[in-house]
Parts: sequence; structure tokens; C-alpha cells
Amino acid sequence: MNVTLPKHKIALGATGGLAVAASVLLFPAAPAAADTTLSAEAKNLDCAQVECVALTFDDGPGPHTDEVLDALDDHDAKATFYVLGSKVGDFTDTVERMADEGHEVGNHTWDHDDLATLSGDAIRDDLARTDKAIEDVTGETPTTMRPPYGSLNDTAREAIDKPIVLWDVDTLDWQSRDSDAVTDVTLQETDKGSVVLFHDIHESTVDAVPDILDGLAEDGYRFVTVSELAGEDMEPGTAITDAR
Repeated sequence: MNVTLPKHKIALGATGGLAVAASVLLFPAAPAAADTTLSAEAKNLDCAQVECVALTFDDGPGPHTDEVLDALDDHDAKATFYVLGSKVGDFTDTVERMADEGHEVGNHTWDHDDLATLSGDAIRDDLARTDKAIEDVTGETPTTMRPPYGSLNDTAREAIDKPIVLWDVDTLDWQSRDSDAVTDVTLQETDKGSVVLFHDIHESTVDAVPDILDGLAEDGYRFVTVSELAGEDMEPGTAITDAR
């Protein structure tokens, strides 16, 4: 696996920045048979044989998230949503729908604090509070997390008890607020095993999703969750950017 550092607000360093320890990822076989929410086609995907990618959406849920879910459903596509615990209570139906339709719901902290500025105890409390909010709605505890801004230090990595998922394709949707630009970046930079970063709180991003799904599907890509893409070899406290 080649580790590609994220482009957005990321810096290497032992303190105040990102220290990435890449695990060796194996592509999984089909998702577990017990997961009845996935389509038969998705259950049979082998990402070692087909070009799988993981589309990920941060900072929601929000007023436009259901439109993303509609587009994903139209394409029989699965995605991963890194949600803020503080927003779950306002969009319980949307979060429940994510889980019911076979998407992965991940932990993105309670209110988007920079984890590199917090103590270990504060990080553990924040993630536990967010886990509970998600579990109360979906019945499941998130198995992966994403730190706001991709910001980590040694204290954060030691306190985080889940695999840390970053990205290798940064659409910069938060910056451009331009659907065409978001689509172009995604189609140009996505490769087999990519983890693509979006924010479903921006209407411009949501508007781009159908064209992105169409374009990537035409290029032969299949859409899976982060955990389906990376398999079971992710370790707590270890950061990954892609599955190549």
C-alpha cells in the first residue's frame, strides 16, 4: 500500500501535526453474510478483482444528506458518513436511514474540535459521547473514526481506540463550493482503492454527487464502505489514507 498524505490541513510532525503510521491493508472478500442490508451484488464484490472506491462524507448529517442517500440508492452505491455527534439528535431519521441502507456511520467527534489540541482524556470522552449518540440511533457502535481537519498528534493516536480513516482524494468542496469543480477533481484524481473526501453539509457538493457516481461508474468503479474497502487489518490508533 502506498500512503498518500491528505492535502487539506495536514502536516507531518510528532507534535501539533499528523503522524501517520500506515498499516498493511488487504482487500477483503465479500461483506459478512449477516449484513442483510446490502444488495446481493454488493455482497459478492471482491475488491481485489474489481476497482472499488470509498466515498466519504464529513460534518453531517445536514439538511441535504437525504439527497445524497437518494443518489447513492439510485446507483446501488454504498458510502461512509463521518457524522458529528452534536448533529445526530436533529437528524435521527437520516442517520437511521444511513445504517438501514447499508452505509457505514463513522465517528467524526462531537463538535469538530481539533484533537491535536485536546488531552487524552478529553479525546476519549468526546469519542465515547459521539459513539453513544450514534449507537442510540443505529444500534451499532462506529468501528472507524475520522479526526476533524485530519489533525493528529501522538496523544490523539494513543487515545483513539478505532482505526483512523483519512483520505487520498481531497475534493476541496468546502473551499470551491462549485459542483463542477468537485466533480472534475473527483473524476480526475480517483483511483482504485481511493478514499474520497466530501462534505454533505454543502449543497454544491450534494448537487455534484449524481454526476460523480455516473462518471466513476462509467470508468468501472464500484462503491463500497471504508471498512469493506480496507478489510479487517486496520488497527486502533493507526491512520490510513487509501487501500492501495
